[in-house]
Amino acid sequence: MVRRGRSRDAGTETASPTTNYRNLVTPYEPLRLLSDDHVEHLHTSAIRYLADEGIRVLFDEAREIFAEAGCTVDGDMVRFDPDVIAEAIASAPSEFTLLGRNPAYDVHLGLGHVNLVPVGGPPFVSDLDRGRRDGTLADQENFLRMTEHFDVMSVAAPCVEPNDIPINIRHLHSIRSSMTLTHKPTFLFARGRDRVADNFEIIRLAYDITPEAFVEAPRCWTNVNVNSPRQLDIPMSMGIIDFARAGQVCILTPFTLAGAMAPVTMAGALVLQHMEVLAALTLSQLVRPGGPVVYGAFTSNVDMKSGSPAFGTPEAFKGALGSGQLARHVGLPWRSSGSSASTSVDAQGAYETMLNTWAAVLAGANWIMHAAGWQEGGLVASYEKFVADIDMCQIIAESLQPIGMTDADLALDAITDVGPGGHFFGVDHTLERYSTAFYDPLLFSRATYEQWDEEGRLTTEQRANAMWKQVLADYEQPPMDGAVAAQIDDFVERRIAEGGAPPD
Repeated sequence: MVRRGRSRDAGTETASPTTNYRNLVTPYEPLRLLSDDHVEHLHTSAIRYLADEGIRVLFDEAREIFAEAGCTVDGDMVRFDPDVIAEAIASAPSEFTLLGRNPAYDVHLGLGHVNLVPVGGPPFVSDLDRGRRDGTLADQENFLRMTEHFDVMSVAAPCVEPNDIPINIRHLHSIRSSMTLTHKPTFLFARGRDRVADNFEIIRLAYDITPEAFVEAPRCWTNVNVNSPRQLDIPMSMGIIDFARAGQVCILTPFTLAGAMAPVTMAGALVLQHMEVLAALTLSQLVRPGGPVVYGAFTSNVDMKSGSPAFGTPEAFKGALGSGQLARHVGLPWRSSGSSASTSVDAQGAYETMLNTWAAVLAGANWIMHAAGWQEGGLVASYEKFVADIDMCQIIAESLQPIGMTDADLALDAITDVGPGGHFFGVDHTLERYSTAFYDPLLFSRATYEQWDEEGRLTTEQRANAMWKQVLADYEQPPMDGAVAAQIDDFVERRIAEGGAPPD
């Protein structure tokens, strides 16, 4: 696999070898914001609240599962037996592997592993040429191609909603594209039982495995949002149950934006997030003890003047640190985000995305969604921001690489050869290593003013525009057995002819 490096001569993009950025592992101890006593207080407060007050569960099958386990069901409200929650926590795995179509693309989740994930799900896309517009299947496929191209993106995501495809058959086109355009484990929307069943079948066909083998190891993932505060709706409950039964990965993410769907205080937002994760976790583990789940954290805040979501804020930074401590307290892999509220590829977008993403890395997140391409609070997937964020992600990936400590790395002979007051530009130690010694930016410029002026005064956004086009031009579709591809096509066309499946 290659990344793209900027040609010093013509401003064009050329291929160059790079570090393999798959399966990143952080060398850093997670930052701590809260004391152990504070973490335990948040945890026990959440369990006590679930026992005394509970949450609303709108899906009757989910309420039946809770009732059979000994929880108290009163109408659509469920109050939890603390022992049932404790058993669910104990049964959930602390680490697992999500399988790609090619084993080289397997993804590991657990303590120390860092996975950067592209933007997921905006209804709009934007680029310099065509502006802001509805997303299409062609856009979704382009983002899948870019995701496949860059090693630093661990998995495939929906990236953008293909609004040109009718909703009842949209999932069929989307999953076929995901299976044929990338080797990486893919995302499925949990938007109804028939849609999930269709997607599971297409994944099984793509991996060329039996139904029995499919449930033995995770090969796809979804994200379920709790309707904060304290409500599990029908499609989300279905998603938790169906993914648990199939042994596939479910990220359980409360939508706790402080000041709107969560208390305005960070402690209040964190305790609400924690109780909602524990409730969803309990449902999953009651269905399939030991099934793979991820502690989802999306705690940030809203702008109190407009009510709009805010990202890259001090509150989001602290929320990530606290979320990491809570996730580790219950022994779960956890998801965070790299997000921005900016409406363009500008300094605000860069600052917010970097702060959110770095907060997640420093907090020990194992899964960082929306790390490339997220714009306008999640309404837009931006082509230019995608490749600009890839540079940020690769910088983060390089920062996770260990420092070499061999005798050659210490360079004592070179220090002696240069002597006091000299320089290292021309010594053999430098000449043998200069081309690979430092990270070479994918997109960002280190040109002098004169060089930048001579090359056309291109902004980061303009360079990004040229780069995503070159990436798509250079894309090579991963191989797939012809018979397998034909089976997928036959299934998709048959289900389309049958009318597909509307969301529940």
